[in-house]
Amino acid sequence: MAGTPDLVNNADIVMDAVRAADHDRYLSALYAPADKRGALLALYAFNAEIAGVRDRIHEPLPGEVRLQWWRDVIAADGDAGTGHPTADALRATIAANKLPKSAFENMLEARIFDLYDDPMPSRTDLEGYCGETAAALIQLAAMVLDPVAAPGFAELAGQAGCAQAITGLLLLLPLHRRRGQCFVPADILAAAGTTPEQFVKGDGGAAAERAVAAMIALAREHLNDFEKGAPALPVSLRPAFLPLALTHAYLDTMETGRSPLGATATLSILRRHWLLLRHAMRGWSPL
Repeated sequence: MAGTPDLVNNADIVMDAVRAADHDRYLSALYAPADKRGALLALYAFNAEIAGVRDRIHEPLPGEVRLQWWRDVIAADGDAGTGHPTADALRATIAANKLPKSAFENMLEARIFDLYDDPMPSRTDLEGYCGETAAALIQLAAMVLDPVAAPGFAELAGQAGCAQAITGLLLLLPLHRRRGQCFVPADILAAAGTTPEQFVKGDGGAAAERAVAAMIALAREHLNDFEKGAPALPVSLRPAFLPLALTHAYLDTMETGRSPLGATATLSILRRHWLLLRHAMRGWSPL
């Protein structure tokens, strides 16, 4: 019993980390069964940690060292604590749910791209990045919630992850441009009549807006594919996909409000709660 307070404190730290860094996923985790919630929060806290490496470590090489630390933590055998609440919670979650360590390795490999200013080469590369990050996270969450049903919805997780991740990149466009990063694929920019350099510097003009419109359309394409299959989702897996309840609304706000090039689309906390509650209770109705 002596270790119980530490376990409780770690759980609180992990929950607070997700609430601060990824409020949408934090809210969605609250709709999971109580005995699954801690594992989902551990996954989401890990994702927030590695997604935020560049925010905390501004040089690529130290950033790669940090990602390597996470590789070592995940690969290590045994149950010795690391002293890092999220790392300890993640290791426990992987062990308890028999999650594939290769998925975390692929996620960490994909996140190396975040540390540099190289432009995203193509739509195919973007979709691969989304698959290894957001889509993998959804599938891992599904495996926690219902390991029997989850494999049957891996393809749907792929569509959901692409829709969610592309929308997230659009939400972060102002930040990325200030950093000199370009997640909009070079082939999409070329088709719109601009280049990664012009897009980042703000010299793209109408072509930059066309590129953003193409990104919104790409997110909607994946979202539509997800929504076609979503009515078949069992109730047990809904919490893993719940953040998609907000994706449609974010995209609508981008199209009807200010351009994502200069402003981040927001949804009120009340609207987010309502959308999550509606989909948690009713799922996705057939289109």
